[in-house]
Amino acid sequence: MIDKRIEQRHRATFDAIRHQDERGNDFWFARDLAPLLEYQQWRNFVQVVEKAKLACRQAGNAMADHFADISKMVDIGSGARRELADVKLSRYACYLIVQNGDPAKPVITSLDCAIFQDHGYKGLYGGLAAKEIHARKGLKKSQKILDHMGSTELAANLFRATQTEEKLKRDRVRGKQRANQTHYEVGKKVRQTIHELGGTMPELLLAPERSIGQIASAKKKLGKDK
Repeated sequence: MIDKRIEQRHRATFDAIRHQDERGNDFWFARDLAPLLEYQQWRNFVQVVEKAKLACRQAGNAMADHFADISKMVDIGSGARRELADVKLSRYACYLIVQNGDPAKPVITSLDCAIFQDHGYKGLYGGLAAKEIHARKGLKKSQKILDHMGSTELAANLFRATQTEEKLKRDRVRGKQRANQTHYEVGKKVRQTIHELGGTMPELLLAPERSIGQIASAKKKLGKDK
């Protein structure tokens, strides 16, 4: 429950420090991201950024598409200004930074879990992450996606989760990036199976009139009334 609150708080803050370029592409500044991930010393955070750059190259992606070293002028008081080095980051770059951050930090652990879950959702929902699924269902911020799924959609997600867990164990998957990719591939495979069977894609399924929590409360109340 504490991890969930941390995740929700930092997701909101992460969106608050987002910028957009002239083409409408989202980007972030490393100096804004550092304190969000509980790094107080810039020199320590630079080391994490360098690890993320390496991970980007090893994944076969063009580093220049996700990391751009820049410098900007900042006010330091009394009308004086100073040039500071910074890095312009894509969303993917931010994910890599989280994955290469200090796992002892609660916010890193929480965001790692959120990124892992997003990979599974993206595979199953045709590229949609948790935030997009939440919006598509028209849910409030306090409402959880899993609580607003019908039996068919819930079963697909449970199957995705259990098969991912089994595959991670069976294939002895190590490392955050490989685990995330495995979750995505399993989700995509479940989606492919639904398509081959002629089923409805999960993002097209309607949310039930009552959430799982509401149904459980109603049953509990009914039991008390007897």
